[in-house]
Amino acid sequence: MILSDRDIKKALKSGRIKITPEPDLKIQLGSCSIDLRLGKRFGIFNHSKYAYIDPNDPKLVKDMMEEIVVKKGEPFVLQPRDFVLAITMESFKLPNDLLARLEGRSSLGRLGIVVHSTASIFEPGWDGVVVMELGNLGRMPVALYPGMRVCALTFEEVSSAVEIPYTKKKTAKYKRQQTPLPSRIAEESA
Repeated sequence: MILSDRDIKKALKSGRIKITPEPDLKIQLGSCSIDLRLGKRFGIFNHSKYAYIDPNDPKLVKDMMEEIVVKKGEPFVLQPRDFVLAITMESFKLPNDLLARLEGRSSLGRLGIVVHSTASIFEPGWDGVVVMELGNLGRMPVALYPGMRVCALTFEEVSSAVEIPYTKKKTAKYKRQQTPLPSRIAEESA
């Protein structure tokens, strides 16, 4: 069952869902979702240094990415066909009986911006910021400003509290992330 606006407000008030900094519900709360805002940190690929990405080489993946921080009031310009990692301003924490789903905002989609290509589910027990996989499918560069509403979270109850929440999983590669971490897929083959 997806939580309604009423249930999201109750969950925030009781601390069942924790979002930091506290959202402005008049602006960020939808009928069954809550909008999150774009942060100022972006992970970009230094694609000119390497011929290809080898997901089994953790050093190569880390070396290929560079984190940049956008200055206050300035945009991050996402070029056509480009792909970057970005974070939200807000971090959030889920209880062991709720999951969250990330969705892009239609207003950005109409400009050609996709907010996630695969990573849309945050498991029960999640704790950290959202790292979004931003892409520009359009023909024109698009200016994205830190602080703008960029994505929405919906919350779903699972049938019972999970046995092993995300932050307790030994295989959890992105728990408590606060920056746009590069892929850690190489850890799966180790």
